[in-house]
Amino acid sequence: MQECLFCRIARKEIPADIVWESETILAFRDIAPVAPTHILIIPKNHIPSLNEAEDPQLLGQILLAAKEIARQEKIDGEGYRIVNNIGENGGQSVGHLHFHLLGGRRIGWPPG
Repeated sequence: MQECLFCRIARKEIPADIVWESETILAFRDIAPVAPTHILIIPKNHIPSLNEAEDPQLLGQILLAAKEIARQEKIDGEGYRIVNNIGENGGQSVGHLHFHLLGGRRIGWPPG
């Protein structure tokens, strides 16, 4: 999908504050953070949402990347949240699978 914002970021056509990268995953700071640490973790290949994800290895790699990024950002000891929004009612604003890594402050519950 050529016009997908996150695909363009993954191809480095649009600049982003990249904090972590592998062959299949890219992580960058959110431009509208809701917490002191707010990082988006995406697969480099286009997957519209978790509903369309089929590769359990990729999903596991994303979660392990989140753990590593939390350590790198020094929020692993105090705690953090990983969020995935699916579809319009779930709050997904970009049609590309992505996970929010949030930390650096107490995150309330319930969300929404």
